[in-house]
Amino acid sequence: MSKSAETEGALETRGIEQVPDHERTARPRQLFPTWVGANISVLLLTMGASLVVAYHLNFWQALIVAVAAPIVSYGLVGLIGIAGKRGGAPGMALSRAVFGQRGNLLPGSLIWVARWGWETINAVTGAYAMLTILDILFGIKANNVLDMVMLLAFVVATFAISGLGINAVQKCNKYATYFFGVFSVLVLGYLVVDTDWSKVMDHSAGSTASVITGVGMIAAGGVSWIPSAPDFTRYLPRTASSKAIVWTAVGGAGVVVLPMVLMGAVMAVSTPDLASASDPVSFLGEILPTWIAVPYLFIALIGMLLINSMSMYSAGFTAQTLGIKVPRHWAVSVNAVISLVFGGVLMLVATSFMGSFIAFLSLLAVAFSAWVGVFGADMLRRTEYDGRAMADTTRTSAYWYKGGFSPAAVAAWAVGLVSGLMFTTSDWFTGPLATNNVIGEYGLGWVATIVISGVLYLVLPKPAPAPRPTADEIAGQPAATGV
Repeated sequence: MSKSAETEGALETRGIEQVPDHERTARPRQLFPTWVGANISVLLLTMGASLVVAYHLNFWQALIVAVAAPIVSYGLVGLIGIAGKRGGAPGMALSRAVFGQRGNLLPGSLIWVARWGWETINAVTGAYAMLTILDILFGIKANNVLDMVMLLAFVVATFAISGLGINAVQKCNKYATYFFGVFSVLVLGYLVVDTDWSKVMDHSAGSTASVITGVGMIAAGGVSWIPSAPDFTRYLPRTASSKAIVWTAVGGAGVVVLPMVLMGAVMAVSTPDLASASDPVSFLGEILPTWIAVPYLFIALIGMLLINSMSMYSAGFTAQTLGIKVPRHWAVSVNAVISLVFGGVLMLVATSFMGSFIAFLSLLAVAFSAWVGVFGADMLRRTEYDGRAMADTTRTSAYWYKGGFSPAAVAAWAVGLVSGLMFTTSDWFTGPLATNNVIGEYGLGWVATIVISGVLYLVLPKPAPAPRPTADEIAGQPAATGV
């Protein structure tokens, strides 16, 4: 991605500090494989199946959902990614300019914890893919011990890629994009020939409310990437096209989401159990012939590996902004251990993987959206970020505001978060306002969160940044404590 990363070798040593302008030599088109890789997940197949089985949508309604969802979610990913080229730093480091040095710990902590769950889901799905391959090729059946061995192998591989840094992540995404494209064409071709299309097209249409709910459900997965967007755009020069950043995100996600959601919807007509399978990937071995199923599962495995690597890569930055003063690649290891522990619990205890996943997804989206609303609203008035102020976590920082907090940002975030949860319903939690209203009926609690927190931040009075200290003042102060 950058000249310095190439000269330093495979391991990226840069943390949350601002990338100097002379190192920012990337191009927006290089982000296309990033957002392709962020979506290569068989969970999209099961979610596509849910559109037919749970929401009773027909093929054309599923098509509308598959087109609209990535436009909504990854349009936001691209828009927030613009902050990366403006500030040259990861998203949660730029967030210090919005929330204040201490205030940023609040959304930062919640987002970090939310990533634990996202990485756990990905790790379990990757382990299931490896177990299915062993079953198809060698007839080896899963058991508790083998489950844990496969989970450990997946988490270790994830840590290796994310620990190396952005060059490793980008190169893996590039090659995975090619492989995914080839084998997706094979699967699509097989489904076109083998599917009873009259049965697919005769499926009755669902309600408009169900279509909107489907868009919200699938878009919620993309929302989890929004705070990470600047992590992957910070090597872009300040002059990079903002439109290109947005369309690269939408296009990269769309070329994966569209075919996979539709494939899941088509498969569900003949295999309705797909939408409620406790193991989200083994059905591929039953639906597809071995010569397609095995390589496709390998690609799905690689995809889940890359998704988790990208998530852990960003989580390492988040950990650093929370004050964990270790190099980025070691900060990643904290999330690796957590996903291993939580993944083991999910594989051994959970009875319905998809039920747990959808419930988690609805709550996860709200947790990320509260930050998105405030940060996005702040971008309307802020075009650049002070790298020195971001790194300085003492009272001398221009982003110290009032006691280290920006009252407007923290208040808007908290109110948006609570309000979004009140409108959210899932298997685990149902807010008091989640019924008898449009937002709750459509599962759009995360949308309400973004709107409420963003509007509230815009109308609240904002504290002015503290004036930058003079050279004499800097010389008399102790060294900044940023990591």
